[in-house]
Amino acid sequence: MARGIEGRAFIGGKLTDSASGDVLTSYSPIDGRPLAEVASCGVADVNIAVDSARAAFQDRRWAGLDPSERKRVLLTFAEKIEHHCEELALLETLDMGKPITDSLHCDVRATARTFRWYAEAIDKVYDEIAPAPTSALALITREPLGVVAAVVPWNFPMIMAAWKIAPALAAGNSVILKPAEQSSLTAIRLAVLAAEAGIPAGVFNVVPGYGTVAGKALGLHMDVDGVFFTGSTEVGKHFLEYSGRSNMKKVGLECGGKSAHIILSDCSVLDEAARAAAEAIFFNQGEMCTAGSRLVIDRRIKDQVVGMILAHADTMQPMDPLDPACRLGAMVDETHTERVMGYIDAGRREGGLVIKGGGRANPVDGGCYIEPTIFDNVNNSMRIAREEIFGPVLSIITIDSVEEAVRIANDSPYGLAAAVWSDNVNTIHTVSRSLRAGVVYANCYDADDITVPFGGYRQSGIGRDKSLHAFDKYTEMKTTWLQIR
Repeated sequence: MARGIEGRAFIGGKLTDSASGDVLTSYSPIDGRPLAEVASCGVADVNIAVDSARAAFQDRRWAGLDPSERKRVLLTFAEKIEHHCEELALLETLDMGKPITDSLHCDVRATARTFRWYAEAIDKVYDEIAPAPTSALALITREPLGVVAAVVPWNFPMIMAAWKIAPALAAGNSVILKPAEQSSLTAIRLAVLAAEAGIPAGVFNVVPGYGTVAGKALGLHMDVDGVFFTGSTEVGKHFLEYSGRSNMKKVGLECGGKSAHIILSDCSVLDEAARAAAEAIFFNQGEMCTAGSRLVIDRRIKDQVVGMILAHADTMQPMDPLDPACRLGAMVDETHTERVMGYIDAGRREGGLVIKGGGRANPVDGGCYIEPTIFDNVNNSMRIAREEIFGPVLSIITIDSVEEAVRIANDSPYGLAAAVWSDNVNTIHTVSRSLRAGVVYANCYDADDITVPFGGYRQSGIGRDKSLHAFDKYTEMKTTWLQIR
């Protein structure tokens, strides 16, 4: 067991064991070593956290602060995240297996930037006065929702948490964070840093544990005003059910994806498109809801582009995630590794042709690694083309027209992201408007920032993370009609 790694819950402003004393062991997917014993919170712990959050909200120790003061505290929090960047990056990589360079330069920086951006927004977002009759004054104001639960996944533990916690805190809510059981360590550390930055006790709580226990308890709790989840569509549907069975709490969902990455024959920067296609599926080991897992490519350029993607894949072979040169790290755990390998086996059975990878790798003994894998000869009815694999597995689907590309891209239960490459601006706009996806990348992939909303259509979710639109989830809108006499 690694020394000095904190695994206790953070409730009411202090670190605490679970009420039952139960723990779960966090193992590193890098080499299978145990990292820490993490509190396995249950219903009793969730009840204590909700009571703590409710008390903090009711006495307005956070919601009642001047906007400038909440801004100051959140900016201090962002500074602390940056000050502890190496520690947080190491925890992230040890816990879920991503390359240390990505943890350091992507995850920690994006987390700090998110808190800073929402802190700066606090005193720049105004309420409204409606154009009511001259005999009245009609005010439209936003108020914090109350007690907010954020249930986040293991693929980007800090970033996904920040996307929810930052706007929720900026709006004045009290927050309970339930990290994934596979990756709880940075969430606990962030809670300690938040307290050091001045966020009052009870305002930000962390209850690690199993989703089927702690996550479900938050979803069913009668005194939680909203639950906001990122993860699989299957689990997202449970939170809709929990809301209906309890107090009709507000629900926000960012769920699965099966993104189509379209490259058309009139694209003149095929080298850029090929590099983007490789990174879109192999970055973060393919453990991304926006992963460009379906390459929808024109037959006339297919061989040329696929050849370049194969060359890029050669440079993204699994390595020790702690090596700064690593570009493809470990899968999050053995269970997920076996799941992804099951999809690779299914792709072969259904007639897909493996032209790259297709097996496990072993750069570090005891770890969880999969080769970057590319399937050719895929049609859109195969499981590997329809179901979210969440691993480094690319399916190539060949098309002969723009219309066919759009039809295949939209033939999915998901609608999170999509991309199109073309030199024709009319084609770009026509295809972008036709794609049923919440995010469309044009002549790029995964290129955005905190200023734009993120979320999907259909079974990819409800609501949006990021940008000022995120405040819609964490606030209630109130109309006050004053009759002037």
